[in-house]
Amino acid sequence: MQQPSECFKAELTMPSSRDKRNVLVLAICQGLFNSGRGLTFLAATLTGANMLGDDLRFATVPITMMLVGTAAGTIPSAHLMRWLGRKAGFIITSLIGTVGAILSMYALLDNSFIGFNFGIFLFGLYGAAAQQYRFAVADAAPDNFKAKAISLVLAAGVLGAFIGPETVELTKDVLGSTEFAGTFVALALFTLATGIIVIGIDIPRLTREEYTDKGRPLGEILLQPVAIVAVISATLGYVIMNLLMTATPLAMLVGEGHVFNDTKFVIEWHAVGMFAPGFFTGSLINRFSVLNVIIVGAILQAASVAIALIGSSVPHFWVSLFLLGIGWNFVFTGGTKLLTEVHTPSERAKVQGMNDFIVFTGMAIASLCAGTVYHFLGWQWVNFAALPMIVIILIAVMWLKISQRQLITDRQLEP
Repeated sequence: MQQPSECFKAELTMPSSRDKRNVLVLAICQGLFNSGRGLTFLAATLTGANMLGDDLRFATVPITMMLVGTAAGTIPSAHLMRWLGRKAGFIITSLIGTVGAILSMYALLDNSFIGFNFGIFLFGLYGAAAQQYRFAVADAAPDNFKAKAISLVLAAGVLGAFIGPETVELTKDVLGSTEFAGTFVALALFTLATGIIVIGIDIPRLTREEYTDKGRPLGEILLQPVAIVAVISATLGYVIMNLLMTATPLAMLVGEGHVFNDTKFVIEWHAVGMFAPGFFTGSLINRFSVLNVIIVGAILQAASVAIALIGSSVPHFWVSLFLLGIGWNFVFTGGTKLLTEVHTPSERAKVQGMNDFIVFTGMAIASLCAGTVYHFLGWQWVNFAALPMIVIILIAVMWLKISQRQLITDRQLEP
């Protein structure tokens, strides 16, 4: 098994035309998915606030339901792809997401908060499979191309930075007096499109030997130091980002009285920060090491919190959320790259599925807490809540760096 990139260099192999095509197809799917998810984060939060009136404690419940759906779908979708292959798994789950978007639209027309949340939950199930785009592109890629392939697929999410929020603006009133109902028709179209486009991927299914080989116990794999840091980085990096991003529309529109267009502008640039660095994050990882990139990402997230605590003007929100996005990209891409180093092909379904289950369970809790903490304590305390998690990421990464240096020293001392 390949050892952590901090210690050993993989043999250089040029990516094939198939590898490049997989990157292109999955990048387009990632862009469409992120457009839909960005649309949902903005529209679902505001829809929840509209339905609940002055009681904002549960305004983020729709986002929580999306993330609960994602958490619930992570392990089943990973095993579905192990059984049927990546392509079939992506197509089936895109159909589930399309149905969920349509149900959400009808629930809005019927003013059913429960029905709306159920539709969002189904979209979340699709989101669990869409999170596998980044892993799928690395399945057949040479080791030295994995980080770049992962970061390029994530980079395509920059499309969603503008397409998602702009779609909300264009569609929120198209079905008459029910605000945002038309937005979920657009969500259904985005989701269905991914199921059609993903037909173009070419990722080999597991061989008979790989499929029958169950690999090591999951606990043994996840207790490796590299795996521990991978899961901590991906989970807390995402939880921090989601906690602050989910509360931002409430803080801007309800708390500070900023207009919708200003809120949309901030969310758009936050998404740019999340995904645009993907065009070079892989190269940074190859040059400076994955652990150093994660450290920089955590520092950027801390800077985001500091700026949010300084003021609540539109420029403060803009710079804070932009830095938050860049920090997330470095931490999450680094965590994803680390995870690809700890498992064999036969083990990847259970390892990737459990990793994403942990990540999105944490995100679901964070999104629910975002509304509650904001309602009772305000925007500043939402930001304070992120600081301990940033410290944990930094401690975990430094621990792994020290462990790897000790490993190198021990090997040099061997006779």
